[in-house]
Amino acid sequence: DVTSIRSLSASVVSKLIKINGIVTGSSTLQAKATDVCLMCRSCRHIKYVHVEAGLTGIQLPRSCERKTHDSLLRHECPMDPYYIVHERSRFVDQRLFQVQELPEAIPIGEMPRRVQCVANRYLVHMDKIVPGTKVEILGAYSIHASKSIRDSASSGIKIPYIRVYGLSTIGNSAASAKAGNEEEYRRIARSGNVLDRLARSFAPSIMGHEEVKKSIICQLFGGTQKQPRNGFSQRSDIHVLLLGDPGVAKSQLLKFVQQVAPIGVYTSGKGSSAAGLTAAVIRSPQSGEFYLEAGAMFLADGGVVCIDEFDKMREEDRVAIHEAMEQQTISIAKAGITTILNTRASVLAAANPRPGRYDDQQTAEENIDFQTTILSRFDMIYLLRDTHDEKRDQTLAKHVIDVQVNYNPATGRSSAAGRNLNSMANGTDTGDELSIEMMRGYVDYCRRTCAPKLSMSALQTLSNFYVAVRKEVKAFEEEQDSQSVIPITVRQLEAIVRISESIAKMELAMQVETHHCQAAIRLFRKSTEEAVSSGRNAGADARETRKARHMILERLPVGSTTSTDGLRKFITGKGIEDKAAGRAVSLLVNQGILQFRGQKSVYRAARG
Repeated sequence: DVTSIRSLSASVVSKLIKINGIVTGSSTLQAKATDVCLMCRSCRHIKYVHVEAGLTGIQLPRSCERKTHDSLLRHECPMDPYYIVHERSRFVDQRLFQVQELPEAIPIGEMPRRVQCVANRYLVHMDKIVPGTKVEILGAYSIHASKSIRDSASSGIKIPYIRVYGLSTIGNSAASAKAGNEEEYRRIARSGNVLDRLARSFAPSIMGHEEVKKSIICQLFGGTQKQPRNGFSQRSDIHVLLLGDPGVAKSQLLKFVQQVAPIGVYTSGKGSSAAGLTAAVIRSPQSGEFYLEAGAMFLADGGVVCIDEFDKMREEDRVAIHEAMEQQTISIAKAGITTILNTRASVLAAANPRPGRYDDQQTAEENIDFQTTILSRFDMIYLLRDTHDEKRDQTLAKHVIDVQVNYNPATGRSSAAGRNLNSMANGTDTGDELSIEMMRGYVDYCRRTCAPKLSMSALQTLSNFYVAVRKEVKAFEEEQDSQSVIPITVRQLEAIVRISESIAKMELAMQVETHHCQAAIRLFRKSTEEAVSSGRNAGADARETRKARHMILERLPVGSTTSTDGLRKFITGKGIEDKAAGRAVSLLVNQGILQFRGQKSVYRAARG
């Protein structure tokens, strides 16, 4: 039976155990002595000492053990006469590596547990001992004395480790489908409307966001993994960005994804660094050597990385995941370590607009505080707004109260948890929602067993749509007289291909048909295409505000002060409406470029 790393204790010392985990760090190749040759400094007596496997050492004899001394020797050998002759000793290869609990095995709110492992001989040359690899280890739970413990009173304290006898890799999920569940999974695939059924089962306590839930479900299934040809590989992971106002359940969606995904890692942008997301170079306290410590992108290999507060990340940390999102690799060149590691993980990010809340009077460029390079890597981008609608507010309030009042601690659900906004409004609640365990198993089963390919009709549908949407974006940019902050490039065409493959995969279909592509196009139009044209609502008012802002910045140099009334009269004298002039002044004040001095004057404090 497999023993969890969290349950290892002193009761299993010197016993054979089997554990599952993920490699987080690996040392360089070392030489471990098996037979040490000792020579006496005085009489040249040679003695061989066998060294046990693992991290054990040897104790040099305090006196010479030669039984008969030559009569020509005039004195006895001194104390501590032996020294090691390395040329006559025998060595084998040895490697030390850290194994951490699998992400799905870590209890919520707990720190992950680790254990040190030692591999000898042929095991050290296996490609499985690299950071981010999920392994199954058979070995003996052993102990050794720590070099850091110098106090003689603490000599009885030992440090545990595992002496590895066997090593193999395991699948992307430890929760492999049981034979009894496979027929249930096939029945779900044959039931029809699989995407709608999964959307009803996804985060049932969160009302609305139907299209967002469908997109996240497509992200969980992912596209078809293409085999690289001539060194060129195409990613199959789908990246989703949720950009919206506070209080629209973005973080709750991310937390639910962490529970449903076979492999899910949750992190916050404010507390994440480039090394924490990719990989860090750590110095080993035992040997002083540098080795790689895997980050969140490696730990979620084959799963989903949920990054909350994505806009709070530092720009240099956000740039570090550019390569991981598109190329699915991370290039490391630190402390003499140069390597390329795989990071086949999907990214689900949540962020707030630049002003904190989405402002309809501003363009998409003014609301979205991200560079085009990072936005183009997201397959779907959703703008979630907290709009004021009395009917919707009443329905939402009733749903929240029902969830609070009818909560069942035994099941973790409430009587209202399975009903979404559309089913409550239209009376179409079918009651066929899946449990979290069933969803997780179904996602894992489809990812492992199905790899759909595009049909000729699907290829024609996707190519025609790409040409049409490029034409629409070009017309929109000419109308707005500026380039869109969210580009529509070949990456977006590949995104629609991946979405179509994921919809076919969740139905266990081996070929992507036209209706799969049409469903993917609907999701793309609801997400990225609407985000591209979001500035269209601002219309002429936004253009007037931009002109007024430009006039203010030209009129008022840095460090100067002028009256508010005089500034607005100057702008209106150029043919700009007074309302647009007021919005421009307020916008510059919110950005910190202008500051009010009293009630009648403004001061320019920074460059725009």
